[in-house]
Amino acid sequence: MNVQTFDQTATITDLGKRAKQAARQLIGATTDAKNRALTEAANALRKAMPQLLEANRMDVEEVRGSKPDSFIDRLMLNEERIEGIAKALEEIAELPDPVGRKLATFERPNGLSIERVAVPIGVIGMIYESRPNVGADASALCLKSGNAVILRGGSESRHSTREIVACMQAGLKAAGLPEDAVQTVPTTSREAVAELLEAVDYVDLVIPRGGRGLVELVRDRAKVPTLLHLDGNCHSYVHAKADQDKALEIIRNAKLRRTGVCGATESIVVDSAIAGDFLPKLADKMPDCELRGDEASVAADSRIKSADESDFGTEYLDSIASVKIVSGLEEAIEFVSEHSSGHTDAILTEDDDAARQFLTAVDSAVVMHNASTQFSDGGEFGMGAEIGIATGKMHARGPVGLEQLTSFKYIVHGQGQTRP
Repeated sequence: MNVQTFDQTATITDLGKRAKQAARQLIGATTDAKNRALTEAANALRKAMPQLLEANRMDVEEVRGSKPDSFIDRLMLNEERIEGIAKALEEIAELPDPVGRKLATFERPNGLSIERVAVPIGVIGMIYESRPNVGADASALCLKSGNAVILRGGSESRHSTREIVACMQAGLKAAGLPEDAVQTVPTTSREAVAELLEAVDYVDLVIPRGGRGLVELVRDRAKVPTLLHLDGNCHSYVHAKADQDKALEIIRNAKLRRTGVCGATESIVVDSAIAGDFLPKLADKMPDCELRGDEASVAADSRIKSADESDFGTEYLDSIASVKIVSGLEEAIEFVSEHSSGHTDAILTEDDDAARQFLTAVDSAVVMHNASTQFSDGGEFGMGAEIGIATGKMHARGPVGLEQLTSFKYIVHGQGQTRP
């Protein structure tokens, strides 16, 4: 074992031991204490706004010119966004405590009383890329659900992450809770990620949030259980019976409100019955978006560039969208099911029966009818914030909030029973 690997191992082991101890203390933390930690952390963020803005400026300047505008948008903080982070912490404080909920009770013929009760998972390893607010959201959700968290943010946001973690720890200290409940890996080394993925003695769950490359790395290397958040290749299907004006407004929002979020529509699917009329309107509505379409789409409007097959599987995270013409609902469902990453897909139609068929047949974590795919977000779902969008099918699916960060245990009450 070389010196660098030994150092990374020692670092992650130390973080893990401290997080595990903090998690034990959080199990008994009162709701009031957790809520106070969150509100005090929100206040600390507001007080530290000058330092946080300066740290974020350093992050942005280090990558400006080498990253696209959509990446810079995800990375950048301003006073409004910092206030949004602080408010998200306060909103999480207002949510019901998920720990201790009785999920079910059973009375057995032998007199045993059995309860299934929600409990924290333990120690969460959160690996994410450029968005610094993810560190705050993840910390707040883990804290309220009684979990300790080890953050490993992207190297591009390291200065911002340091300031955010300091504010979270200030909140914990003010509430009399262990500051080690929120920690960050103090190195951008990739070896540290590998060590975190293998820290089975200390970490109970790893959640990656970022591009496909990061998620696939975690999937392929992790020995710790994972909750995967794959890329957001999201679709909006314009059905033959769509209200075209409504559909145009929805698609513009779904694609261009913020191009760098995982809920942004990347592929626009259009019914052939209306394509000749709708696609010129779409090109008029979105002159600031590059449209890449199949042969039929290009024929419908010359402003649509020719796509290749890879376009239909691409999460652009930019002002680019693929366009596909389909012969009807059945082909639309088939196309979306084949190309979607399982994140969020929508149908735009005034035909309720067609909507029901689409919503039932498309097996994505979130499916929508007549709404922008950018609503696929824990905050918009009333969760206060989210730690990610789970695209798998086990344990949690869709926006991952407080309830999804708990497990359960069984509590059995007896009066002296013995098993024959």
